[in-house]
Amino acid sequence: MIILNHEPIVKADMLIRKPVEEVFEAFVNPAITTKFWFTKSSGRLEKGVHIRWDWEMYGVSDNVFVKEFEQNKRILLEWSDHTLTEWQFTRRTDSEAFVTITNSGFTGDGDDVVNQAIDGMGGYMIVLCGLKALLEHGIILNLVSDKAPDANVQR
Repeated sequence: MIILNHEPIVKADMLIRKPVEEVFEAFVNPAITTKFWFTKSSGRLEKGVHIRWDWEMYGVSDNVFVKEFEQNKRILLEWSDHTLTEWQFTRRTDSEAFVTITNSGFTGDGDDVVNQAIDGMGGYMIVLCGLKALLEHGIILNLVSDKAPDANVQR
């Protein structure tokens, strides 16, 4: 068992060479997000809504609540397990945005918390890499589904 002195906070970030408005819209609009992250959504993100996201290839889904929403700047979500994910969008130039994702609020014993944090960091980096390839180059990399191909229930 691991004893932690501080709760881990996952941080993943990436420069995306597209305007901040386009990068922000990619996370808000499920027609875009489904090309690099989940496969199905019950709707667009906006403050105060509950949204269901599905990863059909794995047979899993989750519900998120949009706690805070600042257009082209910040989104704060609470997941069904009460963890929090925050996206911050920083305009660097008219054609560059820097996205920072933080994930916190892990629960369980030390081992569980560490495993959740490691999984979260890897997952959010994959999401950002998939987003970058899609927006900058128009390529759908299928990173999320290819991360665990043997877990794919649609094969």
